Amino acid sequence: MAKGEISWVRTNEAGEKLQVYAHHVGRRWNFYIRQRRFDEWQDLKSPPLADWLELLDGVRRRVQRRLLRPEEAERVARSIRDRFPEAKL
Repeated sequence: MAKGEISWVRTNEAGEKLQVYAHHVGRRWNFYIRQRRFDEWQDLKSPPLADWLELLDGVRRRVQRRLLRPEEAERVARSIRDRFPEAKL
């Protein structure tokens, strides 16, 4: 994974493991998903709240290690509030 990428594993409703990664481009985060290691990454147009919260956790960890600027955590939190107003951060 490159410096501007954060990845994690989650399970879908059917119980299958999915690999997810978010790629930082400018001020946006693009999400990609795949089921197995050698499958091609597919663009995830509207990621669920759980993926945004995983991204926020990863960004906060990188801010502590000074790999990302503190403003990036605020920007991701603002994006979550805009997309999911009912979410508690």
